[in-house]
Amino acid sequence: MTRLAFVLILLAAPLHAGTLSKKTEDFVAANMIAVLYHEFGHALIDMLKLPIYGQEEDAADVLSAVLIHDFFNEKTAQRIAFATANGFLGEQSITEAERSDVAYWDVHGPDLQRYYTFICLFYGGNPIKRHGFAQKLELPEARRDTCEEEFQQASFAWRPVVDKLKGIGDGRDIRFLADYRVNAAGKLTVDVLEREVRALNRDMNLPGELLVRVEPCDAINAYYVPKTREIIMCTEFADYMADIGDRKLAE
Repeated sequence: MTRLAFVLILLAAPLHAGTLSKKTEDFVAANMIAVLYHEFGHALIDMLKLPIYGQEEDAADVLSAVLIHDFFNEKTAQRIAFATANGFLGEQSITEAERSDVAYWDVHGPDLQRYYTFICLFYGGNPIKRHGFAQKLELPEARRDTCEEEFQQASFAWRPVVDKLKGIGDGRDIRFLADYRVNAAGKLTVDVLEREVRALNRDMNLPGELLVRVEPCDAINAYYVPKTREIIMCTEFADYMADIGDRKLAE
């Protein structure tokens, strides 16, 4: 399975000239794909009634790293993973700048821990080719020693699940719905996720219908709703990631 949506975004001229820079668009697009895969993990856990040993949020993060490794060629996968890692780092920087307490009580792990774990998993998928990736993102040598094994464990857990769904999809299992009255970052989210949903539908058959919805939520969020089997991607989250992207690119 190969994903072309992000490649097309990377090769195209800026979609929203004068509002988002090309580099910011790439940053937002990469993070939207990673977040979609994370929420897709929640959906699969629910729809397939998968047993989870540990935090479900951690399991969803793991699937995101595995799918980025699986779905893209090496150059594109590294670009997506690099932007995704910097998304976690950017959120950590905002927490520090606002002098907010780290929410250790939250179902999500602290952003800095998610940053290093994501880097480790992705690096572990191909340590030889991703040595520079790990160095640039300052993954400590002490952690690198276990990353290949960690990726193998992640792959062992998730690949049988994904492989079971592989096949020629009928294009109807995952429905896409969006509010198209959105700003530049929201429009980019719609463009990227609509293409990605189309690709998932070509490749997979799910045991039921799943809806991916892009809409304003009055909150910076993305989440899965088990009762209605919906992945909700809030347009405010794209604005938030665009701000983080602009800050990271200015460093």
